[in-house]
Amino acid sequence: MKTLIYAHPYDGSLNHAILNRLRDQFDSQNEAYQIIDLYADHFNPAYTKEELRLFSRGESVDPLVKKYQEMILASDELIFIFPIWWFYLPAIVKGFLDKVMLKNFAYEEPWRGLLANIQRTTVISTATVTKDYLTTEAGDPIQGVLINRVFADLGIDPKTTRWIHLGEANVTTDAVRNKFLRELPELYAGKDSTDEK
Repeated sequence: MKTLIYAHPYDGSLNHAILNRLRDQFDSQNEAYQIIDLYADHFNPAYTKEELRLFSRGESVDPLVKKYQEMILASDELIFIFPIWWFYLPAIVKGFLDKVMLKNFAYEEPWRGLLANIQRTTVISTATVTKDYLTTEAGDPIQGVLINRVFADLGIDPKTTRWIHLGEANVTTDAVRNKFLRELPELYAGKDSTDEK
């Protein structure tokens, strides 16, 4: 089962078009998937005092947290779709990681990641800057931090994770955006595109 974790508030966005492109692809191939739409679910990424009090026990009062954990446990693949804002994850995605990836679900102490059921992960991002800029000038937030550190600590092997990025998404042409969407199934399947920025 694939689980798509989608984060964009506007259904006319390029990120929403990416979600729809993958959904159409999976439907055409009869592949099972489920979608976590963080904005549509009105997920609150900020901790409350009560949630923070329960954090050390790996518990939460947020019903969405339990729902999302059950969805992840039923999955062998995660696909994250989000824009990069201020060179990092949108707050709602960071809050998803903070609040859902709890002790005794995603990890245990002494530290060991528990999400061994996840065999493949894909991160699809868009931004005003290129992938090269993010990796060399902006601290490498996706490959260096999210994939190589956070996912690895959760038991998700960085070698099974792919990062697909469309940079300069705000200034490029519709032709480039449409080409990216057309080629997305191939990029997702692991075939590189020289136009990926």
